[in-house]
Amino acid sequence: MRLARAAPLALGLLAAACAPTTPVSAPPSPGATSAAATAPSSPAASAGASARATLPHVFVIVMENSSLERALAEPHIAALAQRYALARDYRSVASPSLPNYLALTSGSTWGITDDGYHALPAGGIGAQLDTAGIPWRAYIEGLTAAGCLRSPYPYALKHDPFAYYGGACPANVVPLSGLASDLAGATPTFVWITPDMCHDGHDCSVATAGTWLAGEVALITASAAWRDGGVLFVTWDESGVVPLLVI
Repeated sequence: MRLARAAPLALGLLAAACAPTTPVSAPPSPGATSAAATAPSSPAASAGASARATLPHVFVIVMENSSLERALAEPHIAALAQRYALARDYRSVASPSLPNYLALTSGSTWGITDDGYHALPAGGIGAQLDTAGIPWRAYIEGLTAAGCLRSPYPYALKHDPFAYYGGACPANVVPLSGLASDLAGATPTFVWITPDMCHDGHDCSVATAGTWLAGEVALITASAAWRDGGVLFVTWDESGVVPLLVI
């Protein structure tokens, strides 16, 4: 199954799955604090909390630096593309990495054109999910006890967008090592996964990245959270036309 011109599709499905009680608010303009992050509790938020048990689980994995053609030349990735839905006209929005990760999580690049650290106003999809009472976690490979601003390589701060909103990571950002136990128990409704700088294909081969990705996809698709109407998006960044897998 192949999908064309799928950028609106991915964002639309994610928004519909994660926030069915009220529309997702418009992305904040650069320099503005998200209204969702600062608004007081509301009946809509309470409704979101009461309904969360019935929401489908949404998973997102972001890989690195492979165009559509290069990624599909790797056997593990090609096998996933053959089995599941593949978008062939899905495009990254910027280069280098960071603006893409901010766009994926807030709908805006915030005018950022580099990979440096920028403390942004509180906001983004994490804050919106918190306001709606919807459980979420970001599982970041390589994250250590040093925290999201100081964990060493192969962790990459520029691939952890949640560290930028509000100038610090919320408690929802955890090491990837906790994913397996959460999949076996209380899985958050929204799950974000960032591999380390090797497994995402940035500093290691696309073959290494494909092998890692196949293992993570198998872990997720074996879970009750995914089998019960869940959806997994896998995409890449920074390389023009990139794959988007909808699993």
